[in-house]
Amino acid sequence: PKPFAELGVDPKIVEALAADGIITAFPIQELTLPMALAGTDLIGQAKTGTGKTLGFGIPLLQKLIAPDDPAFAEQKDGVRGKPQALVVVPTRELGIQVASDLQKTGRVLGVRVLCVYGGRAYEPQVEALQKGIEVVVGTPGRLIDLARQGHLDLKHVQTLVLDEADEMLDMGFLPDVERIVALTPASRQTMLFSATMPGQIVGLARRYMTQPTHIRALDPHDDNATVDAIEQHVWRAHSLDKQELIARALQSDGRGLTMIFCRTKRNAQRVADDLVERGFAAAAVHGDLGQGAREQALRAFRNGKVDVLVATDVAARGIDVADVTHVINWECPEDEKMDLHRIGRTGRAGNSGVAITLVDWDDLHKWKQINQTLGLAFHDPIETYSSSPHVYTGLGIPEGTKGRLPKASRTRAGLDAEVIEDLGETGAAAGKRNRGKSHGDRDSSRDHGRSGKGESAKREDRPRREDRDKDAADRPRRERRRTRNGENLDGAPAPA
Repeated sequence: PKPFAELGVDPKIVEALAADGIITAFPIQELTLPMALAGTDLIGQAKTGTGKTLGFGIPLLQKLIAPDDPAFAEQKDGVRGKPQALVVVPTRELGIQVASDLQKTGRVLGVRVLCVYGGRAYEPQVEALQKGIEVVVGTPGRLIDLARQGHLDLKHVQTLVLDEADEMLDMGFLPDVERIVALTPASRQTMLFSATMPGQIVGLARRYMTQPTHIRALDPHDDNATVDAIEQHVWRAHSLDKQELIARALQSDGRGLTMIFCRTKRNAQRVADDLVERGFAAAAVHGDLGQGAREQALRAFRNGKVDVLVATDVAARGIDVADVTHVINWECPEDEKMDLHRIGRTGRAGNSGVAITLVDWDDLHKWKQINQTLGLAFHDPIETYSSSPHVYTGLGIPEGTKGRLPKASRTRAGLDAEVIEDLGETGAAAGKRNRGKSHGDRDSSRDHGRSGKGESAKREDRPRREDRDKDAADRPRRERRRTRNGENLDGAPAPA
């Protein structure tokens, strides 16, 4: 592999990368950088975890005019501080990760990077745009909202990137992507990067690009689309035994940070809660959590305060955390593409990793299709239980290990040690976060109306008992008369 300094990369970017211990380029970077730096439109494809972000990030940053650049002051007033590069991503988590990587890589240049996405207050994002931003990373919905309100000006964008292009150009995202592309100049450079790129997606991508070059940083003789350094285990497991099986697997020798993927939000929360009860430092990330809680869990995971992150597929794309050693599929993934993105959270940047997939009996047919498509060797997964000997030998679990973490091993600070930020959340998620509180307030106010000050005041206004008795004695007694057909049966004349 070549050092970045030999690939025409700006010395300030090389300096920033070297400070993070990044010296040489990965294959996808080595192939794309010369053409991308020359301004060519690119479709970049490589295995998950092989450095696609820097493949588009370095050329994007190198074309910018940052505030520290002498040419910055020479720009016209209507141009200075407007976004010069736009990166569109499918998920919030991927956006946060990409923005962080670009910020680190461009810090010596003095580049300002802003990540915009839904679920957060508009005001901080609008304020940052007004002060001036060189790079905007965002999800389609929030980008369109800010542009419609006049806060986001994309008329000066020189570089447009669609990250995870297979997801972005999926039919569900296509209308939003087209609207965003229409807001950028036709003279822009466009780059698409993704791990998977079906033929029909390439056809759609070419509509937005000028004579694009398709780069595949894959060995043509390598039919296995997953990174070779990942050790895979695929077991047929019973749903009632999965928690015990995973709890023992989490005590294997050399296990570092671990991600567990679930198909549903309810399962993700249930698995995380159970692991916490068993003594593990675990946290959940799923759509029912507010954005503040999701970012709290991701920060705690990156900082090592929790070492097990349980997530739905919304977090499968873009989470690039160093030292993720194990990935566990709670159940069979929906398809081979999702399997690649899940497993790709480990074995990144040349490291090794372990992937475990637990297949239910009902999902055997689905797994066989995935296995055949990816060319794996797990056509008939082994029936496995938490006590199976091959679990202990295959993962290096110490003999006698049970499904609870010993107290001596509980060294992580846990999720509560990570402060949750007040993001000024909008939408349903903010309401869900305070749901219990609002119910309590409503109940307490109702009780206050029955037994609080208002009720006491009503009792004080009532007359005393002796006064009520005196008033009753003074009132004339009502007499009851019996009548029939207007005649008084008691002998007295009937009232007129």
